[in-house]
Amino acid sequence: MLDGQVAIPLTARLALGRAAVQVLARDAGAEILHIKGNAVDPSLRAVARSGTDVDMMARPSHVTELDRTLRQHGWVVYSSFAYGSPFEHAQTYWHDTWGYLDLHRWFPGIRLEPEAAFEALWRDRTTMEVGGVTCEVPDVAGQAVILILNTARSGGIAGSELEQAWRDWSPEFRSRVRRLVGVLDAPTAFAAAFGRLSDAAQERDYPLWRVVSLGGSRIDEWRARVAAARTPMDALKIILRAPRVNTEQLRHDLGHPPSSREIASALAGRVAQAARELGDKTRSWVRRRQ
Repeated sequence: MLDGQVAIPLTARLALGRAAVQVLARDAGAEILHIKGNAVDPSLRAVARSGTDVDMMARPSHVTELDRTLRQHGWVVYSSFAYGSPFEHAQTYWHDTWGYLDLHRWFPGIRLEPEAAFEALWRDRTTMEVGGVTCEVPDVAGQAVILILNTARSGGIAGSELEQAWRDWSPEFRSRVRRLVGVLDAPTAFAAAFGRLSDAAQERDYPLWRVVSLGGSRIDEWRARVAAARTPMDALKIILRAPRVNTEQLRHDLGHPPSSREIASALAGRVAQAARELGDKTRSWVRRRQ
């Protein structure tokens, strides 16, 4: 740190970062819902991770304008929707002052059409003051659903404070949460969060959640992503993207923009990995048939 510079405490940086993005969103005419971390209702905060970045969900039809505004005000894309996760749900930005921002265009596990899903959460929204700015947030039931679905990618709620909270919540509140899960069409991720993924074995996104929550090969992941695609066009885009090198991650790993030779080397590595995984699967299939 240079002489005269003062480090901003994490809690203050997160609060002020939210406030800064909220102001930009309003200027851009974009509707956003703040989620997770310090945007969680105090009644749920004991079971919410404080986090080290800012998370928010934008109305999908407003994402393009909000993205343009963020870039104009010093936010740099760190990882794009296409390469950020198997769900392609969020784009991560970096700002020299405010740190990381995860901008969600939908939330993993919610299968309802994204615009309709946002509207369902927006309709029952409430507000809270963050960093001195009024921010829209989902109602408490909506926040609880997001916290639960979020655990489905990291081992579920078993053994966590959220598991105990679920037991302590009133039957009425648990019913509200379950009804909202139904409205948002999120049965598979909800089942995974509670360690009951097998209950959703007939759902089209079951293979993807199996890979995400229990592990699997890259081939398993890409096949599952195709199966879980919302439309045939989405499935086609995933198929065409599968062989590509994640140049964003490669840039972060190398510390500089990758050269053509480095991209070609990474592609060769992907092909070799796919060949090994395919060979392992073939040998495993043969053993089972013997």
